[in-house]
Amino acid sequence: MRPSEQSKLRVRARSSLIDRVLLWCGIAYAVSYVVANDVVAAASYSGYRRWDQAISELSAKGADPRPFLVAMLPIWTALMIGFGIGVWRSARGRRALQVTGGLMMAHGVVAIGWLWFPMTARADMVATGTGSNDTGHLVMSGSTGLFVVAELVASAVAFGWWIRMYSIFTVVVILVCGVLTSALSPNLADGKPTPWMGLYERVSIGGWLLWMSVLAVILLTELRRGSFHAATSTGPLARAA
Repeated sequence: MRPSEQSKLRVRARSSLIDRVLLWCGIAYAVSYVVANDVVAAASYSGYRRWDQAISELSAKGADPRPFLVAMLPIWTALMIGFGIGVWRSARGRRALQVTGGLMMAHGVVAIGWLWFPMTARADMVATGTGSNDTGHLVMSGSTGLFVVAELVASAVAFGWWIRMYSIFTVVVILVCGVLTSALSPNLADGKPTPWMGLYERVSIGGWLLWMSVLAVILLTELRRGSFHAATSTGPLARAA
């Protein structure tokens, strides 16, 4: 093999490694989000009921797990932006996938805003009412929902029919569970029970996290196949042909 071919192979291998690391960021985000919130943070919040309470209550003002989740936010931001870059690099000319990657990167940047807009703890809402932080929290929730739906729709255009059907189904689940969650949200400030609100919200967010993992696996599979074809096209059999 000539030195120029060796150099090209090294560059290609390095680029492939970078792409794999970036795409794995999507899976790492999904797994770490669930573990950090529903395993670590929920376990450290005495009396917290996963099926009936919002995920945001874990990071509410004054909540015991808040410092831990605040420390996790920069990590999640980096993972989401990294995954967006990985999706962008894996587009291979597919404009819809480039849009998906760009949305993920923008989503990661905007998500930093959660630091400044934690919700007020449930008991404090009842005692003193809501504040500007709660208004900001609602705005952040709405923008997150828009990003999620846009990402799913954009990615659906880039693939075949079964991915499109899966993405459409996920969008429907997210929207339905989002509406159910929103319908119970006013009960927080009124001190009323919020049965199943936590479950609805977790199904909604879980659908998006699962989609991220599925997209990462699809693109990693494409990358592996592309690397295999590239290796065989420059290998001994290709040269012999």
